[in-house]
Amino acid sequence: MRGASGRFRQGRNKMKITSYLLAAGLALGLAAPAAGQVSSISTPPQGSVWNTMASVMAGQARESSNMRMVVQPYGGNAQMMQALNEGIAEFSLNDVNDVISAFEGSGEYSAPMPNLRAVARINPFPVGLYVKENSGMTSVSDLAGKSVPAGWDAFTIARSHITAILAAGGLTWDDVKQVPVPELIRGSDDMASGRVDSAFFAVGGPKVAEVDASVGGVRFLTVEANDETLAKIQAVRPAFYFSEVAPAPVRVGVKEPMMFVTWDNTLVAGAHVPDEQVEAFLSVIFDNAEAIGNAYPPLKALNLETAYKSYPGLEYHPGAVAFFEERGVKQSVSE
Repeated sequence: MRGASGRFRQGRNKMKITSYLLAAGLALGLAAPAAGQVSSISTPPQGSVWNTMASVMAGQARESSNMRMVVQPYGGNAQMMQALNEGIAEFSLNDVNDVISAFEGSGEYSAPMPNLRAVARINPFPVGLYVKENSGMTSVSDLAGKSVPAGWDAFTIARSHITAILAAGGLTWDDVKQVPVPELIRGSDDMASGRVDSAFFAVGGPKVAEVDASVGGVRFLTVEANDETLAKIQAVRPAFYFSEVAPAPVRVGVKEPMMFVTWDNTLVAGAHVPDEQVEAFLSVIFDNAEAIGNAYPPLKALNLETAYKSYPGLEYHPGAVAFFEERGVKQSVSE
């Protein structure tokens, strides 16, 4: 009976989420037949890196093609992915590890989302924990006994990412004070207000620049990038790796060349999206890669030759396959 009750609650919760997504889509005119030519990109809240990237891509699509694209923010990754799976949104940007988990129904996902399809590898995505400049902390190991944002009920992807970052600093959750935060933007706001000592964000995130200006400076904490810590972060998510990031105006908080826990950021589509719609969006992205990169520097990493990368257990959308074949791009193997 307990199992049956659990399945009932899970089904009821899924219905609630689906109803919420459908209502959000209808409110924006995205799920109605009259809006059939509109493509939406599901993202986290405004101020997040994915939301900014999606806004740049959507803007370029509107400028250089007849595509009508809008950006649709959601509270977290589960809602983003379910919007694709339920046919409410057309595209999304996400960590490839999370896409695989959602597709399989593993990790934080209690049920598979079989309608998710890979479209393209967009760029490497370094993430870290950052603190106020006047905190005196410079490395993740300095967080021992300090507070770190935890919980992440509305942005569950952060749990595994922070676990990996702590591991790369020689720490576990038991070594720090856990302060519950619901999602990405709130986590940074809580650090700025002093409720928590550190915050989690991607390098180049507009929110990091906002906090930097409000508190008189921030800095990302360094990690130990070696074979031992690589094994630790890959035990959390096998597609994690380390990459070096150099200081640049857009990379607020990066004080010197630093190593970061990194993953591949991918463009994803729902299986319901027509092939020609996927091909059209990919054409916009890669035919205008220079303009997109100039609009948002992290997207300067867009590279057609490395965009068609295989990932374990994840299928590419037929429209993407056709696009890459037409451009003569061979699929590379994920390491």
